[in-house]
Amino acid sequence: MNNLSNNLPARLPWTGSDPCAWKGVSCDLANSSVVGISLSAFSLNSSDFLPLVCKIETLEYLDVSQNHLSSIPDGFITECGKIKGLKRLNFSDNLLEGFLPTFLGFDALESLDMSFNAIWGTIGLQIDGLVSLKILNLTFNEFTGSLPTKLGKSMVLEHLLLSNNSFDGKIPDELLSYENLTWIDLKNNRLSQSIPTNIGKLSKLETLILSTNDLNGEIPTSLVNATKLSRFAANENNFTGSIPSGITKYLTSLDLSYNTLSGPIPEDFLSPPQLQVVDLTNNMLNGSLPTKVSPNLFRLRFGSNQLSGNIPSKAFEEVHNLTYLELDNNILMGSIPAELSFSKSLTLLNLAQNRLSGELPQELGNLTNIHVLQLQLNNFSGAIPTQIGQLRKLIILNLSRNSLSGSIPSEITNLSFLNFLFLQGNYLSGSIPTSIRLLDHLLALELGENHLTGEIPSMPLSLQVTLNLSNNLFSGPIPNSFGSLSSLEILDLSNNGFSGRIPDNLTNMPALTRLILSNNPLSGEIPKFNHGVNVEYSGTNLKNNTPQENPIANRGFKNGISVAVAILVGSVAATLLGGFITLLVVSHLYI
Repeated sequence: MNNLSNNLPARLPWTGSDPCAWKGVSCDLANSSVVGISLSAFSLNSSDFLPLVCKIETLEYLDVSQNHLSSIPDGFITECGKIKGLKRLNFSDNLLEGFLPTFLGFDALESLDMSFNAIWGTIGLQIDGLVSLKILNLTFNEFTGSLPTKLGKSMVLEHLLLSNNSFDGKIPDELLSYENLTWIDLKNNRLSQSIPTNIGKLSKLETLILSTNDLNGEIPTSLVNATKLSRFAANENNFTGSIPSGITKYLTSLDLSYNTLSGPIPEDFLSPPQLQVVDLTNNMLNGSLPTKVSPNLFRLRFGSNQLSGNIPSKAFEEVHNLTYLELDNNILMGSIPAELSFSKSLTLLNLAQNRLSGELPQELGNLTNIHVLQLQLNNFSGAIPTQIGQLRKLIILNLSRNSLSGSIPSEITNLSFLNFLFLQGNYLSGSIPTSIRLLDHLLALELGENHLTGEIPSMPLSLQVTLNLSNNLFSGPIPNSFGSLSSLEILDLSNNGFSGRIPDNLTNMPALTRLILSNNPLSGEIPKFNHGVNVEYSGTNLKNNTPQENPIANRGFKNGISVAVAILVGSVAATLLGGFITLLVVSHLYI
């Protein structure tokens, strides 16, 4: 151990006569022999010391993860392969490159972790000599070629983790010979062809992850027989055919999203009581929603399919743990069942882009934990229920593109955490509540394409993305108060009855990039805005005498979209900590 300490970087405080007191060294208390060395995150950039480690005959594990090592010396493989009790090696999160070494000896090695490196090439016999290997983790490298099939001659492998590489070809049948496998992770590769039809013979398999490949064919029905399989993810592939009946009998989590699966969802699909997470987003599934739902369901995503019929009124009565429910972009009809309010844990409810109708149930106000409520692009009618004001945790409210009428309830300004409010494309009338200014976290306000009138109140100073009041019945002068919106990028006042001059203080809005005034009886000269502000004024009596400083554009909304999405992603991701939620919201926000 003294030789080892002399050859390590000076940053390692290995001094003194007792190695068991050194940082990162573990000993057997019975005989004071060194059994483990953990040098994780020690900023090591030289691997010259590694062969010296192999002089410790009692060593059971070595962890040099999260360093800057670029190679493994041949002497390490030769010498450490002789240690009879060495069980674990962890080289993860370094800068290793080149081919995978051939491990000779290492008779007791049970776990080999070389993930998060830059190792490349194919894998043949390099690890077949590891007769005790139970855990192999080679994720996040640059391996190519076929999946390895020589994974320890004694066939005792339990965890095979090969994700985020460039393996191609089919999943070989030979892998099914490793009958002790409990965890297979092959996601983010270039695998093609179909899953072996008899993969269900792996009776001990608990986790199977095949996401983000080019796999095709049907989901093997033999998986129904894998009684210990708890998690199955095969999203982002090219699977076709129907969902095998009974596939969720033992699962807690299933993700088959972004494939081309078709046919109806089996009636018993959601009923197994242990089921917690199901994602079938973006397939070609049709038919009606299952009526029996596991009381332990946590996340349900059926968006972007061809599902029809009603939302079953009794299905969610006992699903008290349901947190995410996404049924958007289908052909669902009927009303929102009031019983959905029993799922009081909901943080996201997305029913957008269906054919739902009727009034919004007052019971929505009982979903007091909800952060995102998206009901846009349906046929809802009637007034916005005042109970919406009870949703104090709401961040995104999208009721746009419906047939809602009546006034904007003042209770909506109780939503003090609201970032995005979208009510455009309805038949709302009356004036904007004066208390709208209290929404001091609001980033975007979309009220266009309604029948709103009256005096425009002061707006929240927090507005950054857009303020859209277009296509309403507003009249009179443009409010001077808009000039105080120092963070606002897009102001759309088009297709109203605004008259008079443009207030000079609008030129003091430093973030403004687009001012849309088209089709209003405005007059006078356009004041001098900062360079880069696009002023759109067709259909007015305005005069522009400084065209070189006021580029005139009639472009679409693209200028603001990038900023809107950037702000949205940061806001929603930070709040909900779910990447899939961010993608969902971005995809539907500006419909």
